[in-house]
Amino acid sequence: MHFIPQKDQMDCGPACLAMIARHYGKSYSLNYLRDHSFISREGVSLSGISEAAKSIGIEAASYSISLDELNQHQSFPSIIHWNQNHFVVLYAIRKSLFTGKKIYKIADPSHGLLSLSEDRFKKSWISKDNKEGIAMYLSPTDNFFSAKVHNEKELSISFLYKYLVPHRSKIALLFLLLFVGTLITLIFPILTQKLIDDGVEPKNLKIITYILLGQLSFFLGNIILSILRNWILLAVGTQINIQIISDFFKKLLLLPVKFFDTRMMGDFNQRIQDHERIEQFLTSQGITTLFSILVFSVFFGVLWFYDFRILIVYVALTFLSVIWSLIWMKKRKSLDYFRFQQQSQNQQSNFEILNGVTELKINQYETLKLRQWEEIQHKLYDINMRILKNDQIQVAGFDFLNQLKNILVTFLAASFVVSGKMTLGGLLSVSYIIGQMNSPVAQLIGFFRSLQEAKLSLSRLNEVQNHPDEEQANLKPLDLNTLNYNGTQAKKGIRLNNISFQYEGPKSPFVLKDIDIFIPEGKITAIVGSSGSGKTTLMKLLLRFYDPTAGEILYNDDNILSLSPKSIRENCGVVMQDGYIFSDTIKRNIATGDEHIDTQKLHNSARIANIESFILSNPLEYETKIGASGNGISGGQKQRILIARAVYKNPHYIFFDEATSALDADNEKIIHNNLQSFFKDKTVVIIAHRLSTVKNADQIIVLKDGQVSELGHHNYLVEKKGEYFSLVKNQLELGA
Repeated sequence: MHFIPQKDQMDCGPACLAMIARHYGKSYSLNYLRDHSFISREGVSLSGISEAAKSIGIEAASYSISLDELNQHQSFPSIIHWNQNHFVVLYAIRKSLFTGKKIYKIADPSHGLLSLSEDRFKKSWISKDNKEGIAMYLSPTDNFFSAKVHNEKELSISFLYKYLVPHRSKIALLFLLLFVGTLITLIFPILTQKLIDDGVEPKNLKIITYILLGQLSFFLGNIILSILRNWILLAVGTQINIQIISDFFKKLLLLPVKFFDTRMMGDFNQRIQDHERIEQFLTSQGITTLFSILVFSVFFGVLWFYDFRILIVYVALTFLSVIWSLIWMKKRKSLDYFRFQQQSQNQQSNFEILNGVTELKINQYETLKLRQWEEIQHKLYDINMRILKNDQIQVAGFDFLNQLKNILVTFLAASFVVSGKMTLGGLLSVSYIIGQMNSPVAQLIGFFRSLQEAKLSLSRLNEVQNHPDEEQANLKPLDLNTLNYNGTQAKKGIRLNNISFQYEGPKSPFVLKDIDIFIPEGKITAIVGSSGSGKTTLMKLLLRFYDPTAGEILYNDDNILSLSPKSIRENCGVVMQDGYIFSDTIKRNIATGDEHIDTQKLHNSARIANIESFILSNPLEYETKIGASGNGISGGQKQRILIARAVYKNPHYIFFDEATSALDADNEKIIHNNLQSFFKDKTVVIIAHRLSTVKNADQIIVLKDGQVSELGHHNYLVEKKGEYFSLVKNQLELGA
């Protein structure tokens, strides 16, 4: 079984399917399988894996079966549900040669290839509620073998060299310093031989003094060159690191919103650390290794000059030590993925504890969360121990071969001195050269490791870099003046024709089903319904956070799929339920997009949102700094800043999702009255539960279970005594 590790915390299902596809001779990227698995924040489901398998021509069938049935079926490889929260590949069941007991061969995307006893296997596979576990059997069809593999272009190391080009003058200076340093290093063995042969043996103190002073001078020169090299490396490395991470964030911000739905904060933090490893490879490791190779090449020639037999012994044992290290580095490759997973979970756990400390204390959740954190630390410890064992074996073997090489070379040189074929100075010079050549070899091994880590980091970044941008060249800007609808004169507005939407693929439940409504231009439309009826999802479709599963959304006469998402949002003032307050000043939180803030608009938006008195009560007024996520202000103040932010844009469309839910009645009334004049000639969509917010709307749309159950104005819907009446009767005290 060819093992493929998962790259993100939610990737176990796609990774399992990738391994099975590779088993049958096809290599699919995790990104492709991930996109077809309909992964949510809760992870991947069996139906999602089944859909992804179907997309590549593999038939999948899932069963809840007993261990005996699993043993009898013997259909491998298959995917099994593991520990009730994970998927792994079962690729063989064998009998132990010594005990005769069954051994279950598992490929765990988050851990590696495992061989488990029956008891250990049952513990992780059998459900606690019954004596059965879930297994998915997969078999390739003719379509699988005839289908073209969908793989994106993998990033290669050459992708990184564009970051070196702007610094070519500094790198050229660095190489010059390296070359001069190499020449100086070459002088030391010559001086050592001269010291012994021309100074010590003839007992010429004057020559000894000159040579030692020369060595001191060259040593000081090397120190100065080293300082200059380190300065240049720091400057170049820092600038490259800034550029690499800046490009990463630029790319992230070009991706669609749905890309972030299934990614955890820890995964993104780890990818930033991946960039730091890439920067280290480009500067510290890459350039230093070139210097080491240069030094090695020079001393290689000098050693050949002394005696080719010494060189042959040295090269042979060096080659063996390098091969030994590369073998163990290959074993370390998969361990790096596993450590990435655990570090990602660790980052996520740290983030939750630090950001959720208030809720942890209120709900006495500290003990359980701390226990979960400790479990992650133990797993991280286990991974680090496996890496340490691997590294220790590699280093021990490398050091042993190096020491054996040094001893053999010294013995050969000493035998040449005894036989009169080499001077004592020559022996010391050879010893010095061997010592100097060992460092470049060790540096080369470090370079190979850094190269491997850089490639692994690139493979993880590949998912981000190759993901298509949200903005495409063929999309057009939103035209607010479009008047024709299907070739005929029509009212302007937003039309939803039979819109349906699912989050998790064709077998998942519909969040919205057959929505057929018209939101007229310049009017206020309210959307109401119980929690989970699809109101927020509908608003996200209007903002093109997601594309509808079926049907079409038209802005006037333009299909939303033909419009630039950025252009739509530029013309929308939006307040979402989970609106974000940035760690910045109040004025920057209101005028987010404007580089040069319009003071008049700023004050007007604060007045409309009834937040101006609070702002002016602070010593720094609009320059007052707010903590991240709104720390230091109340929920109502946070909502009023979000409303002021939407008003400041003075947009054509206004979308409010429970924008006043955290406000008291007085503030809500003031803001409601202030907004009425602001809403004039604007197309407004309000999601709310409170009657005071929606009763004056030009039309009210009632959603129930993702469908439109009622539509009309307030008085009509109250008189109808249907779903809307049920939602507001307690507020109106109407009774049945």
